[in-house]
Amino acid sequence: MAIVDITIIPIGTPTTSVSEYVADIQKVLEKNKDRVKYRLTPMNTIIEGELPVLFDVIQQMHEVPFTKGIGRVATNIRIDDRRDKESSMEKKLQSVQSKL
Repeated sequence: MAIVDITIIPIGTPTTSVSEYVADIQKVLEKNKDRVKYRLTPMNTIIEGELPVLFDVIQQMHEVPFTKGIGRVATNIRIDDRRDKESSMEKKLQSVQSKL
């Protein structure tokens, strides 16, 4: 199971607000909720699942601003693909919290 930190930045929006794009991207994740787990944060979205599935969902997310007329999109992706033991968003947080 991999965990991905993703930020999608539509470039050339009519206003400085991007919440409309974020909301539509979250709809893509909701549509794929049987395939991935996800969590929206104030600065990005974290998604968890099998790596090939994540790449498919990431492409769907990346396409959203284009469907809304944006001509350029920058997407930042950071992948944590741990294969020596099972990992999840919850387990990573629990590990840190247990040390506090």
